[in-house]
Amino acid sequence: MSSATECVARVKMQVILSTDLQQFFADSGPLANAIPGYRLRPQQLEMARAVAQAIENNGLLIAEAGTGTGKTFAYLVPALSRGGKVIVSTGTKTLQDQLYHRDIPMVRNALQAPVTVALLKGRANYVCHYHLERAKNDGRFLNRDDVVYLARIESYAKTSKTGDRSGLAEVPEDATVWPLVTSTRENCLGGDCPKYQDCFVMEARKQAMEADVVVVNHHLFFADVVLRDEGVAELLPACNTVIFDEAHQLPETASLFFGESVSSSQLIELARDTRIETVISAKDNAALPEASAALEKSARDLRLQFREESGRQSYSAMQDNPAFTTALEVALTRLTDLTALLKSQADRSEGLRNCWTRGIELLSALARWDEEEDRAWVRWIEIFGGSVHLNATPLSIADIFHRQISGNPRAWIFTSATLSVQGNFSHYQREMGLADAGTAFWESPFDYANQALLYVPEGLPEPNAEGFTRKAVDAALPVIEAAAGRTFFLFTSLRAMREARALMETGMKKMGMAYPLLMQGEGSRTELLERFRKLGNAVLLGSQSFWEGVDVRGEALSLVIIDRLPFAPPDDPVLAARIESINAEGRNAFMEYQLPQAVITLKQGAGRLIRDESDRGVLMICDPRLITKHYGKRIWRSLPPMRRTRDAAEVLAFYRRIAGAAA
Repeated sequence: MSSATECVARVKMQVILSTDLQQFFADSGPLANAIPGYRLRPQQLEMARAVAQAIENNGLLIAEAGTGTGKTFAYLVPALSRGGKVIVSTGTKTLQDQLYHRDIPMVRNALQAPVTVALLKGRANYVCHYHLERAKNDGRFLNRDDVVYLARIESYAKTSKTGDRSGLAEVPEDATVWPLVTSTRENCLGGDCPKYQDCFVMEARKQAMEADVVVVNHHLFFADVVLRDEGVAELLPACNTVIFDEAHQLPETASLFFGESVSSSQLIELARDTRIETVISAKDNAALPEASAALEKSARDLRLQFREESGRQSYSAMQDNPAFTTALEVALTRLTDLTALLKSQADRSEGLRNCWTRGIELLSALARWDEEEDRAWVRWIEIFGGSVHLNATPLSIADIFHRQISGNPRAWIFTSATLSVQGNFSHYQREMGLADAGTAFWESPFDYANQALLYVPEGLPEPNAEGFTRKAVDAALPVIEAAAGRTFFLFTSLRAMREARALMETGMKKMGMAYPLLMQGEGSRTELLERFRKLGNAVLLGSQSFWEGVDVRGEALSLVIIDRLPFAPPDDPVLAARIESINAEGRNAFMEYQLPQAVITLKQGAGRLIRDESDRGVLMICDPRLITKHYGKRIWRSLPPMRRTRDAAEVLAFYRRIAGAAA
């Protein structure tokens, strides 16, 4: 298409858009003609008009649209029609791929919109030619599988146009070879890399610069805004619209990137990269490998100070632990020694110079974390299986984020199915610094009164009572039997989920139920969902990973059970510090912060149940606080308008009606 034709097409689209969006969404419009099964939803049209107005006025809009509204099309139609450069940021790479490969092409073709689209991911998603060659020459791997995987990656890198690791399904996503053949912000050589001209990351950024619509994810967006690393900062000046889908995830993501973190893994990676670069460029220097080995040992010793497999701890809890303090001091000393040696060898290669620069940055971050005293920040420790992260997080991100979106006039759209409490957005606005934003709320078009039932069993104890999980499972089993399996059982903790697994196996066997029992951790989320759909009568136990971003339509899922109201644990160091800060100001942290967060999370979990106009099912919440506490009414009124019951007989009758209707 010529540039003149594109210009005419854009002008035509904008004139139509400014006149009325209804023709796009009409039952006989372009979307209906291009998309099988499409039909007009008034909520979708109203949202599209609100988005179009925000784009036209360079405004801020927070828009909650219930499940089934079709919010993706509601923001894509005005965004693609308006012209200019658009960034769409999603919650996960899976949703990012869905937008790029399915949703945007569908809308673009329906509207015949002359827009180009690019997909931009973080650098860790692209094979790095330099590190691939370096790993091959080094030849040291954690296991035999990595040798096989390396050969596959090498072959893929020679033929792939993008280098995107998602295009190589033969190598598992969690394979330990991936960190060896991809780059990080720290170890990328940039323009000094000998493979720079063939760099997949740079090619992806180039395409993003030239595209009209760029699809990113939240982690990438904030990593770039803060670190200026991933290519988004180059896009923003030319961008007239930024759309955040799944925007309820932004507070946590922004807190992560507006803070600062240094990990034992980073120290180990620096030691590893120094050793490899020494073999390449400084074989005559015996001190560097020794210093690298000493740093790696100190980093592993730092992790060994924690017996837990995972968890979070406050900095103050570790201050009185002399073993931790000593291990941290040793790591600082070993890092100082290695950085000094690297300085003397930095001129011998770009790789060694890069290691020296990283050493300086890590040394500064580690020293700052150990010494910093700032009431506006909270220091805390997160423990993983093979590493420990030392974090500093701002108590509030509102002012920081507000500054980030101020400046050049452009539209900012924040949308999700869960942003408000009973249509009130004050919690989200306060948390994100969006006091001036316009807000809009649309109920789901689904007929929840007839499609779903909310069941809170009688006789269950408070969630902190001894034996609660056993009693919750006992109450759940008859409902699972009535539902013929087809159940998501969602838990607020991994410990409760694992306890329930053993209880479920025993209880189902006693009742003669032979439904397949699946549990998070027994495979990837994608694999488990595929098995769940195919089986058609399975019971899946899941924790945080299954509360959102999971779409099972049809008869395979007709019961969602939630064990407890999802209040974040009050001993979480960041939450505890924020609660203390809010209460110190004379405000009520529970009502202002903890309760709204729990409501938003619960809405996400409840949203797994009804995904289509034909879906039917029961939402069972085992937490009696929904009924007994003064705030319970505020919670259930924020859920979709289902019929409510505490009578098990009514639940069984509901399933008999479903079975009768299906017969």
